[in-house]
Amino acid sequence: MRRKASITLLSVGHACVDVYQGAVASLIPFLVAERGYGYAAAAGVVLAASLLSSVAQPLFGALTDRRPVPFLLPAATLLAGLGIALSATGGSYALTLACVAVSGAGVAAYHPESARVARLAGGGSHSAMGWFALGGNVGFALAPLLVTAVVGTGGLGWTPLLVLPALLGAALNLTALRAPEQRRHSAGTAPPAGADDTASFLRLSLAVVCRSVVFTGLSSFLSLYAAQRLGGGTAAGTAALFVLYLGGAAGSVLGGRLAGRWDRVTVCRWSYLLSVAAVAGVVWVPGPALYLCVALTSAGLYVPFSLQVTLGQDYLPSRVGTAGGVTLGLTVSVGGLASPLIGRVADATSLRTALAPLVLMPVLSWLLLRTLPEPAGPGGRAEAPAAVAQRAVPKS
Repeated sequence: MRRKASITLLSVGHACVDVYQGAVASLIPFLVAERGYGYAAAAGVVLAASLLSSVAQPLFGALTDRRPVPFLLPAATLLAGLGIALSATGGSYALTLACVAVSGAGVAAYHPESARVARLAGGGSHSAMGWFALGGNVGFALAPLLVTAVVGTGGLGWTPLLVLPALLGAALNLTALRAPEQRRHSAGTAPPAGADDTASFLRLSLAVVCRSVVFTGLSSFLSLYAAQRLGGGTAAGTAALFVLYLGGAAGSVLGGRLAGRWDRVTVCRWSYLLSVAAVAGVVWVPGPALYLCVALTSAGLYVPFSLQVTLGQDYLPSRVGTAGGVTLGLTVSVGGLASPLIGRVADATSLRTALAPLVLMPVLSWLLLRTLPEPAGPGGRAEAPAAVAQRAVPKS
């Protein structure tokens, strides 16, 4: 029961942080409407949030490998919230970029340490990590609803109200860290459980980057694209973005369950094959069927989400913080680096033309995972997923 309580608190705290990752894309239609931003300028906002986060995430991961820093969970949550809350308070484009960059830094600081703490709190269970990842995906799903409710009602001047989830998340993370069992887990990291497989980790990381490009590219422009394709203005765009993020919540839990029946690499490969057809449907299937394609895309991209985190930690058992920072945090942020290119192509041609190349990204992820091994056990053969995860957890 203590373990479930800790994972629940950490999961809800994760939701409060990832609201701010989803909020960046959710603010784009309002910035376009009120400030007249073009696609390239809007993509620059996504880039500002992603660039610092992408660079800082591995650095924070390396820091957590050297020593536990559990205080980063509440502190980073507050930083992420303050950045978004202040991002649209003035009319300056430069100020907006600076504020979303600060929010991205908070997100970067949060994820490596939270992945380490959640893995230990869950006892190495794929299911527990799935529930922890679910929290982040729920936060993403709530972001367009929250931003539309606040900014859609009072305009960009109401963005300071968006700090409220950060206050809640900081309180929940503090509560989780103060639990006696969690304080013991947070005081140290798991000892190395075997040799690092750096080559496999690099291939996994490249697959994560490809996944990030397609997810961030879609989330950045899906609201505008759905409004163009279906009519209905902001409401149609908000609904499409909500479906994209909500499907991720279901995908994360499903991924943990599927990994109990098949190995993680196999589940990830089949998920990316599904994503190829689903992303193609988002780009080319006409009418309201767009929403079904968005839901399938979300499931296909999120089933591997928590599995990639534990795979990365098992490939780098001596550097679980770095592994978590790359696979949990970088999986979202690095895709924002491609957003300005998508925006420029959209300005020069159309959104459909700019989004079409995203169909290739899940293909590349599948190719990278096609011969990737499941982390091997002491006998040199792939172990059951639960056994692999359990080796990385200290006995208490």
